[in-house]
Amino acid sequence: MPSLKRKGGRTVFKKQPRQISKRRSLITRENPRSPISEQFRTIRTNIQYAAVDQTMQVLMTTSSGPEEGKTTINANLAETIAQQEEKVLLVDADMRKPAVHYMFYLANHTGLSNVITKQRDVSEVVQTTSNEFLDVLTCGPVPPNPSELLGSQTMKHFIEDSRSFYDYIVIDTPPVLAVTDAQIVAGISDGVMLVVDSGQTEKEEARKATDLIKQSNAKMLGAVLNRHAQTKSNYMYYYGG
Repeated sequence: MPSLKRKGGRTVFKKQPRQISKRRSLITRENPRSPISEQFRTIRTNIQYAAVDQTMQVLMTTSSGPEEGKTTINANLAETIAQQEEKVLLVDADMRKPAVHYMFYLANHTGLSNVITKQRDVSEVVQTTSNEFLDVLTCGPVPPNPSELLGSQTMKHFIEDSRSFYDYIVIDTPPVLAVTDAQIVAGISDGVMLVVDSGQTEKEEARKATDLIKQSNAKMLGAVLNRHAQTKSNYMYYYGG
């Protein structure tokens, strides 16, 4: 992959035209003082503790099934890490049903699929956000062979080259029980998180998803419980509980 150009110590990318689309909630940016945003900072801290004895630079998030909130969790996590002035690249590797571009109101005409097929250089398709420390690489055109592309040497080279330009690479993937894509990406990631929907995910599905991730020799960082009903006890962390 050709080197990215730097200007004044910061990587410069060509901006893509915006497109109108339905934007999802990026609560860590819109309401950073909320209890939910605080929970994302807790996740960020836990990841940093996990990196004490080993590299934890490439992070992947997946779920066992669809509609469990993995993309929302991933986008907010990337934003939270970037708020600490760490340079972050959020990659949409869900080439079945990409949604990261909705979170940031970005165009998705070109992206990761173009980079892997060597149609575009990454410097041409990476997009900036209002957070100067957070860049986004959308999925781009949905290809007919996502698993083959994600398992290619070009994908591995892209991830390795990106390590030189970013402190963290956060990757969004399809549900692990639906297709093999998440397992493939897990194999080139430093750590994996599983999003579990408290009102939807079955325990057996979560166990199967965990087993599949471990079969990829990936380090399982843990699970993020999503849509858990709030009670007064949820706010006890303000007082050290």
